[in-house]
Amino acid sequence: MKRNLFITLLIVFNIAIDQISKNIVRTHMVEGAKGRMNIIKDYFQLIWVENKGAFLGMGSDMNPTLRLIFLLVLPTIVLIYVIYYIVKTRELDRLSLIAFCCIIGGGIANVFDRIIYGQVTDFFFIDLGGVFKTGIFNVADLSVTTGMILLLLSGIFTSKKNVKKLKTE
Repeated sequence: MKRNLFITLLIVFNIAIDQISKNIVRTHMVEGAKGRMNIIKDYFQLIWVENKGAFLGMGSDMNPTLRLIFLLVLPTIVLIYVIYYIVKTRELDRLSLIAFCCIIGGGIANVFDRIIYGQVTDFFFIDLGGVFKTGIFNVADLSVTTGMILLLLSGIFTSKKNVKKLKTE
């Protein structure tokens, strides 16, 4: 019961933060380059764009039926499966559980945008001058990316623990 409450709260938190940030952008910014806001010089900016595709606009030029299948139906099926997996798999370590919750929360938030608006609101842009530059993304994308990094770290930590166990046996 406690575990499922933790899962629910973490997923809802990820969705809420994303949707609140997108609502602020939609109500207080001007769409496109004219509404660009420098947060930290040119390194970190807010630029409101509406994305009909997936990550970095991939798939935005697909025909509407394919876009529906690949950007709405399949992600929804995957999200439902991952929710089922984390609820049923009690052996997951806490870091993996948090990682999956971030991935699910971010995924649901972007799927919600596609259902309600037909597109996803993106607004963060980072350009560290040749060293690192992103496309325009949102809090949900950040949640999914953070979840993936945490999942990789969890896998590394779990592998190291298993190696230590084998050496002591």
